[in-house]
Amino acid sequence: MADDIILETNGLTKEFAGFFAVRDVNLRVRRGHIHALIGPNGAGKTTCFNLLTKFLRPSAGQILYNGQDITAMAPADVARLGLVRSFQISAVFPHLTALENVRVALQRQHGSSFDFWRSKSVLDTYNHRARELLDDVGLSEFADTPAVEMAYGRKRALEIATTLALDPEMMLLDEPMAGMGHEDIDKIATLIKRISAKYTILMVEHNLSVVANLSDVITVLTRGQVLAEGNYADLTQDQRVKEAYLGAGHG
Repeated sequence: MADDIILETNGLTKEFAGFFAVRDVNLRVRRGHIHALIGPNGAGKTTCFNLLTKFLRPSAGQILYNGQDITAMAPADVARLGLVRSFQISAVFPHLTALENVRVALQRQHGSSFDFWRSKSVLDTYNHRARELLDDVGLSEFADTPAVEMAYGRKRALEIATTLALDPEMMLLDEPMAGMGHEDIDKIATLIKRISAKYTILMVEHNLSVVANLSDVITVLTRGQVLAEGNYADLTQDQRVKEAYLGAGHG
């Protein structure tokens, strides 16, 4: 495994009762890049994503992260290695404030998941770092706002802050723009671009404008297999991609 490759799959396959949702996928994600997985509905993107984040066990193949075989590892163990997933649906505690949400994530990272039972002085040790992370995602002024009262785009930014609190080396983003209006999409796209200076990012995303503007490398899946890979400009000239995806009304 080359030093510049942070995540690699070899022959990754997932079969469900004779149906191959993912078949012989060889993926190479370069360190420090934004890499997108796209494809028409039913292409195998979500299954592939679930395999990479260990929420599904592959039927065949191998997954390597930083050269280490993680194929049989549990999701929590993979997260501790620095490979952390952010979910499609905002996964924050609605009745906790933004600061409290990030603080919970910091407690988990430090192996102190039950510190919320302890004194306020113990919990306050996490506040400085929590506020730094909120500042990183543009939520400083919402530190004391319950998540349930925040606009949807801000909730997604908060989720990214809680993901960053787990100290990832690589972030896997599952449709980060899902359900957003244009203004929120622009804000989250800018945020992803900014944090990509420090982290490798792999994302599944349907919004082709976002994919075009953010991604260094794009892998196109169809019927569970890799159809093509490259940058957006090259892929738009690929007749196979036009027929299978770009011409299918996806955007």
